[in-house]
Amino acid sequence: MSTELTETDAQARGEHFVQSLERGLAVIRAFTPQASSMTLSEVARATGLTRAAARRFLLTLVDLGYVRTDGRAFALTPRVLELGYAYLSSAGLPEVAQPHLERLASEVRESSSVSVLDGDDVVYIARVPTSRIMRVAINVGTRFPAYATSMGRVLLAGRPADELEAYLNRVELRRHTAYTLSTVPRLRAEIDRVRNQGWAIVDQELEEGLRSVATPIRDREGKVVAAVNVSAHASRASVEDIRRDLLPPLLATTARIEADLEIATRGPGARGA
Repeated sequence: MSTELTETDAQARGEHFVQSLERGLAVIRAFTPQASSMTLSEVARATGLTRAAARRFLLTLVDLGYVRTDGRAFALTPRVLELGYAYLSSAGLPEVAQPHLERLASEVRESSSVSVLDGDDVVYIARVPTSRIMRVAINVGTRFPAYATSMGRVLLAGRPADELEAYLNRVELRRHTAYTLSTVPRLRAEIDRVRNQGWAIVDQELEEGLRSVATPIRDREGKVVAAVNVSAHASRASVEDIRRDLLPPLLATTARIEADLEIATRGPGARGA
């Protein structure tokens, strides 16, 4: 996602809009897994800011502890996680889901996670690992492209039609393995199927040897707000094993999370049924 700021963007804002805040956030968002350390010139280029403006924002973020520098290159510090954790804490979903994930992982003896959709990626907000089944370590905050994950597909299936269409028009499908769906028509058909059946199984599309099944978590209005999954190594579980043995307890866990989430999000004056 581009962080470059344009004059059109600025003109479209209301009088209340604080452009310096937007620019500061753009500097933070310019850092990615592919560009985790950047020079001043690279940050300026990524954000569309002048070198002088980029320098001021970077040094301010250094003073606040969100960015570190060795005098030449800049990088984010772990303190930026506070910004995300503030949202997660206010949303309440990780706290609600965690004990259910622990129960599920103990029952099926496989890893379980909850994620939300952020742009075109899924972002993990809660997780209970039982074993290391991927080359990359998965933690809270880990991001993966939505199209190649089971949680991403149930989240995409829950988006309004116009938002899903916009996503399908812009997404760049990269083959992560020989199994990855690599055409938009096939992805669209799979998302339609996921919407109709209410769950998604992804078979080694993100990483060879990894299979996962996911279901949507809905709020009290029925809107899909997150997804929960169970993942297993292909050597331990076939697709049929996952459908037969992992999907039923996953569906039961999802129902319990939704019930507790409804209680947690009731207004202070609401009464139980």
